[in-house]
Amino acid sequence: MVILDFHTHILPPSFQLNREDYLQRDATFRLLFTNPKAKLATAEQLLDGMDGAEVDMALAMGYGWTDTEVAKEANDYLLEAAARNPRRLVVFCSINPAWGQFAVDEIERCARGGAKGIGELHPDSQGIDITSPDTMAPVMETGRRLGLMVLTHSSEPVGHDYPGKGRTTPRRLFAFCRNFPHNRIVCAHWGGGLPFYTLMPEVDESLAHVYFDSAATPFLYHSSVYSSAVHTAGSQRILFGSDYPLLGYDRALGQLSEAGLSSEILEQVLWGNASALLGL
Repeated sequence: MVILDFHTHILPPSFQLNREDYLQRDATFRLLFTNPKAKLATAEQLLDGMDGAEVDMALAMGYGWTDTEVAKEANDYLLEAAARNPRRLVVFCSINPAWGQFAVDEIERCARGGAKGIGELHPDSQGIDITSPDTMAPVMETGRRLGLMVLTHSSEPVGHDYPGKGRTTPRRLFAFCRNFPHNRIVCAHWGGGLPFYTLMPEVDESLAHVYFDSAATPFLYHSSVYSSAVHTAGSQRILFGSDYPLLGYDRALGQLSEAGLSSEILEQVLWGNASALLGL
């Protein structure tokens, strides 16, 4: 079965070699990687992991940067990695909506270089109100004009704490999605539980162009989350994501294999939905 991992992260080798420098420069990097055990990966390391797990393609991103030069360096690396590996890697560009025109210019630059989307956004560490139409409109309108989807970090309103967990919970995500009903939006990490609220008709109707990835699922949910989300939101909205290198493929794919999904739904989750969204 063909596999496309919809949620991975790669960074230039310099981010590993000069880690302390980037910890000082960027608030999101500091939030996620102050712990020296927090994993970083280059494109080559991701490709090696994909080869070992027989993953065919991956969508690679940076993070929700707060420093413009860090963002440009990471985006350049992503674009170069995709150009070197066009059959293996698809990339999104990472910006901060608070940057205004600079964010728009960077999205346009990256789109010309081959980026297929925008993300991952990290509203909490980036200091943005994702529910504010004025804050988000320039980025969302640019994404819609260029045919780029937008992927945002999401957090659960309950449960254990971890680096990066914040206030971008279903209530805020729902408001964000309602503000931009014509954009294609991906809420990472199961949208913090948002797909389960699609049992409410008004929520379901407002999320017609919203998708959910499974990044970091073994850290958050039992394997039955897959069948529950299929039942509530529908299999056409679900995208397999590992959150590599935070999580290895053995655990991510192993948990999915335990979910008891039919082969038809597995094909959708592992390839069909993603390939349609990315125009592959």
